[in-house]
Amino acid sequence: MLSQTAEYALRAVVFLGGDPESPKSADALARRTKVPRRYLHKVLQDLVRAELVRSQSGPGGGYALTLMPNKITILDVVSAVAPIQRIRHCPLGLPSHTSLCPLHLALDKAFASTEKALGRVTIAQLLKSTSPIVPLYDVTISKAKR
Repeated sequence: MLSQTAEYALRAVVFLGGDPESPKSADALARRTKVPRRYLHKVLQDLVRAELVRSQSGPGGGYALTLMPNKITILDVVSAVAPIQRIRHCPLGLPSHTSLCPLHLALDKAFASTEKALGRVTIAQLLKSTSPIVPLYDVTISKAKR
């Protein structure tokens, strides 16, 4: 349901949220998130434009979150790079469809539910999960190697 761009953006933001005070290089982000470096650059530009991420050049520079992870939702990230397209009017352009037909109304309600669900989950919640599966980390690798 989510685009590849949204998936990549979420990986980047989750990684940055793991240590929000410390900027990460694009190379480190690409390596840890398994996002192709060139594509990651586009994703990071979108996140910077949305003011979720800041870019800092020079020694010690890199990318960092502009907000703490508890202030950023999955929906914020998705909306920054690949917004969910709600259905506002008849996609067929039929003049007699002055409101959404039952099909498009049902689809739009599903999109609205998705938006609501994604808006309830923060990056901090993902990072603080009690699941034995940790975002972006292989559980077979020791914590010391992270």
